[in-house]
This record gives sequence, structure tokens and C-alpha cells, in this order.
Amino acid sequence: MEGIEVETVTFQMIVEAARNFRNIIKETDFCYSESLSDLTGGEVYLKLENLQQSGSFKIRGAYNKMIHLSDEEKACGVVASSAGNHAQGVAISATKLGIKSTIVMPKSAPFAKIYATRKYGGEVVLEGEVYDEAYQKALEIKEATGATFVHPFNDPYVIAGQGTIGLELLKEQPDLDVILVPIGGGGIASGIALAVKSINPNIKVIGVQTKNAPSMYESVRSGHIESIPVNKTIADGIAVGRPGDLTFPLIQQYVDEIVTVSETEISQAFLLLLENCNLVCEGAGAVSVAAMLSGQLDLKGQKVGAVLSGGNIDINLIESIINHAMIATGRRTEIKVSINHKPGELSAFLNTIAEELGNVVVIRQSRHREGVSMYDLEVTVVVETLDVEHKQRLIQKLIETGYEIEYTN
Repeated sequence: MEGIEVETVTFQMIVEAARNFRNIIKETDFCYSESLSDLTGGEVYLKLENLQQSGSFKIRGAYNKMIHLSDEEKACGVVASSAGNHAQGVAISATKLGIKSTIVMPKSAPFAKIYATRKYGGEVVLEGEVYDEAYQKALEIKEATGATFVHPFNDPYVIAGQGTIGLELLKEQPDLDVILVPIGGGGIASGIALAVKSINPNIKVIGVQTKNAPSMYESVRSGHIESIPVNKTIADGIAVGRPGDLTFPLIQQYVDEIVTVSETEISQAFLLLLENCNLVCEGAGAVSVAAMLSGQLDLKGQKVGAVLSGGNIDINLIESIINHAMIATGRRTEIKVSINHKPGELSAFLNTIAEELGNVVVIRQSRHREGVSMYDLEVTVVVETLDVEHKQRLIQKLIETGYEIEYTN
């Protein structure tokens, strides 16, 4: 059997991929969200690819690529470079098909993702400090072993595999008006857009990128592929500096609009999904919801499908994201004051906060900083409040009581 090579993606390839996935790749739930419907004035449904096998949509494209390899290609194995979801998608797909997989990851990759990739059957090679160095190593392994390189997005079979999500969206809710989908290199967005536009060209497909890595947004705006510097982002799964030459024209043709969202909007979306929907998403997986919260889209009266593309978040990052979101929404604030260093003064300060129903979660005291009077105590507290209005009311009460607030965020 020879491997089948194609240079473009068709709707029929997506339909064929869905047929091949039956009983192998999970058809994830597409659930109504009361919280987001209330917030937007639309009828919002969430596609839960964060609950997919391996924790993201990436298994779809990887598996579809591998089932089209020849017997000889399968015998030589596959190789990929990734610090995240693609690594796990390739590893689990290869294991399902009895193919050896080698995944090159940068040495900076989170331990949890290295462990998960090994757990799914991948042989992990750690190389370099950044992705580009890992990518070059993967190409060296490809040349030395004859293994097939599985690209994370710029491959027709990978795009077709991701496009099966679009078929599932319309199978569950055929009368959708709008679909929101994350964009990194463009694999999932181009696949979904091609699928749904082939069925109903009136559906509006909106891609979402982080402002810290807007390569597709800038490329579409300029009309040609741009290489854009990538800044640090919690949406690392879509932090791609250059779109693919396959995905770019598909995005141009089938995606109606691209919006970008900030780190704060992504963190707020993460917190909303966690608190109101009981869902854990990685930053990239939450950008579709971030777009709804950003105020850029009028979704009133619209039936909306939002793709939550993954849930593989570094557990060490969760507290930082929650804290950032709570500060941005006025639910957590840090206040610093100086009080007289005598019995009862600290208690009186904390009682004033309690009277306004503020919840002190952190308290720090110091007399050792230059500039603090020998008669005073510097007190810094982190206080939880209900919202911005409650926070402002608390600060006003402290000022009226006579406290000189040196700092508040």
C-alpha cells in the first residue's frame, strides 16, 4: 500500500475523515451555556474539545494524517516537534495505530506535558531551549530514520481531521448563525470553516487570536503571509509566529472575520468557564469565550457555537490566571497602609474591612522598610470583594475612617 499525497483540502476529505473516526475518536459534547447566553444575549453552545482524548482537538488531525500513510511509511514511524497538545495528539494516535512515534520537545517544556506524551506512548527527545531548535532536531530525525514528519497544522490531512469538528457542530445544531474558533497556525479554523461553509455558506465563522501572537490576523489584513514576533501569552497553544501556506488561503476564503483578545480577557474567560460552567480550559482553549467577553462582537439574538479547543493547562499556571482575572474584575485587590504600632490598631483596621464585608486572604506586616516611621507599622492586605463597585466602596470607607492608603491595585 502506498501513502496517498494530496496538496489541498476538500470537503469530501473531511467527510471521509469523520467516517474513519467512527468509534475511534470521541465525538465531544456540544453543550448549551446559560451563563454565556445571559451575558451575550445570544444562544451559546460550547464544543468541548477540552474533554477530547489527550485533552485537545489535536488527535483528530494527527490520526487522520497517519491512517493515510503507506505500510512502508508506518514501519518507519512518525516524528513531530511540539511542546504541547500536538505532541500528545501524535503520540496517542501513533499508539492506536501501532506506529512508533518520536516527539521532540524543547527542554523548557512543562514536566506535565513531557510525562503525558510518554504516557501516551511517544518517545520524547528533549532538544534546545525554544521550539525552533526542537523543530530542527525533528527534521534531522526525519532524514536519519525515514520517519514521516507530522506537521501541527500545515498539512491537508491534518486540516481535514480538524474539520470534522465542523460536521459535528452542524449535526447537533444545524441552524447556527455564528461559530467562534481559535486560530494559531490555522489548522482547526480552516478545517472547521471549510466544513461548515460547504454545508451552509451563510454561517459566519469568526477566528480568534491572542493579541500577543496575531500572525494570522496581520497576514489577512495585509493580504499576504506575515512573520510576527510572538510575545509571552497564556494562550501558548496558539502562539504561532507565521501561518501555514496551506491554511492561509483557506482562512482568507472561508473565515469571515478575525478578532484578537488580550491576556486579561483570556484570563477572565478561563475564570468564567471554571466558576460558571465547571470546565477547565487552557488559555488557547478559552479564547473563543474571551472574544464574547471582549465587547467586540454583537451576538444578541444569534445562535452561537464556540469551540473550546483544549484543556491541557500547566497546573502551576492556574493560580496566576485566576488571580489576574480576579484583580481585573475588582474581586481581589492589594491595599497598603501605615498604622500606629500600638495595641488594637491592626485589629481596628481589619475590623473596618470586615464591616464592609471584605475578606482578607493575605496579610503582611513590616517595620523594616526605609521610610517607615519608628512609631508605625506598614500593613499590606489582599482583600476579596464582590466586584469593582464593592472594592471602591471598601476603599472609600477606609479613607473616610482616616487611613492613608499608600497603594492599591
